[in-house]
Amino acid sequence: MSAPAAVNPVRNVARWSALVFGVVYGYVHHNSLVSLEHKRAEVIKSENRNRLIAQAKAEWSKKHTPAGGIITDPENPNFDLEKLLIHLSETA
Repeated sequence: MSAPAAVNPVRNVARWSALVFGVVYGYVHHNSLVSLEHKRAEVIKSENRNRLIAQAKAEWSKKHTPAGGIITDPENPNFDLEKLLIHLSETA
């Protein structure tokens, strides 16, 4: 078996430099993709949470709204005293 051929040192440096550069680039690129995916998952989770909250509020308001549509809570911005008094006079 013959001895391995001598390789130019500049070629070896270029090969190793390319290898190291590729590994570093891959690591940085992978981290950027992972970060992007975490942000996307967080946005989806937040949107889902907001959708569920809005749905729960709608269900709660539907459940707690009287059948006649009269709002009896004076703190509610849609409260109308005249409608409440008319409703109470009709039912009494």
